[in-house]
Amino acid sequence: MSRLFLIRHGETAGNALRILQRPDVPLSPRGVAQAERLARRLSGEGVARILSSDYARAMATAEYVQRATGVPLSFEPLLQERNFGDLRGRPYADLGFDPFEPDYAPPNGETWPVFHARVDLAWARVRALAAATAGDLAVVTHGLVCRSLAARHLVLADGDVVPERWENTSVTIVDGAPPWRVRVLNCVAHLDDLDGASARDSGAA
Repeated sequence: MSRLFLIRHGETAGNALRILQRPDVPLSPRGVAQAERLARRLSGEGVARILSSDYARAMATAEYVQRATGVPLSFEPLLQERNFGDLRGRPYADLGFDPFEPDYAPPNGETWPVFHARVDLAWARVRALAAATAGDLAVVTHGLVCRSLAARHLVLADGDVVPERWENTSVTIVDGAPPWRVRVLNCVAHLDDLDGASARDSGAA
């Protein structure tokens, strides 16, 4: 059976600083290192195609995987992160409220129901591409998209719960056909000792 690799993009400065991000935010140096580790992990996994959000941080992550695998890469706007509209660019701490509240509607952004409806369309696109791909499909997207898919479309193992936080470059491995059962959830084993390796490479203590 083919597999689906559901991946969150690498870290950005906005992630580290807890900022609601704009589409054009690039990977940070740490995010680049994470994407390189991710690419090495997936290089021998049989990935036959990559589908990515068209936001800069997801595209850059996907491009590292594409260079490591040599497989076709395409971009899907439906996989974009939830649009927080006028709040984008603002730190969470400056808002004075929780922008993730179920009933909150960000000005000029997406409510939860609108966001989930878009993710449903993205999932239909992913399913169709998975069915047409002879091999595994890698999907590079965003944390809230991963959460929506896991909560509403994937079957988790007994005892697993949908993570509140999806780690940067985390890999979730799903059976590539219904019932879309999750075999590995939110895994970042490829990042083991990343910070220690970075310190050694830079000569830091």
